[in-house]
Amino acid sequence: MMDNVDLEILLALQDGILLVREPFSAIATHLGIEPEEVVERLKRLREQKVIRKFGLFVRKSKVGVVANAMVVWEVPNSRVEEVAEFISKFREVTHCYERRTTPKWKYNIYTVIHGAERKTVTEFVKMLSDAVHVNDYLILFSVREFVRRSTGRIRPEASIAEVSDALDSVT
Repeated sequence: MMDNVDLEILLALQDGILLVREPFSAIATHLGIEPEEVVERLKRLREQKVIRKFGLFVRKSKVGVVANAMVVWEVPNSRVEEVAEFISKFREVTHCYERRTTPKWKYNIYTVIHGAERKTVTEFVKMLSDAVHVNDYLILFSVREFVRRSTGRIRPEASIAEVSDALDSVT
């Protein structure tokens, strides 16, 4: 179960950790605990699945990944699991979702695919299409990124109950 110290640690870390030799020391000092306790609490929160992952955010454009596309697929309902599972195995695919169709929009699988250039993304999508035998898809390349942030953000004034509810909704 989370307490106020856990909440303060999550608030302190949600924008990233300092790239210093002892990144948890400042948080520990602020909270009046030892850095080892910060680490132990983070381990417990990870085990409890409050923290889904602990990693870094790489600006893809800075490492040569400049072609980003949402690819929408029309997949027969009977094959959704099979196709999504196959597509999701590739490192180029960062998101794969099933969504409801409408009379005016037939696509039910949404993927986000990244590559060094549009041509490589297009070729990759064609390979996926051939492999899963799904030929009805659209490639929607990004033109510009306006915002990118974690969906699991916590407001400083949030209560432990609100944080728990919010975390339950994104896991």
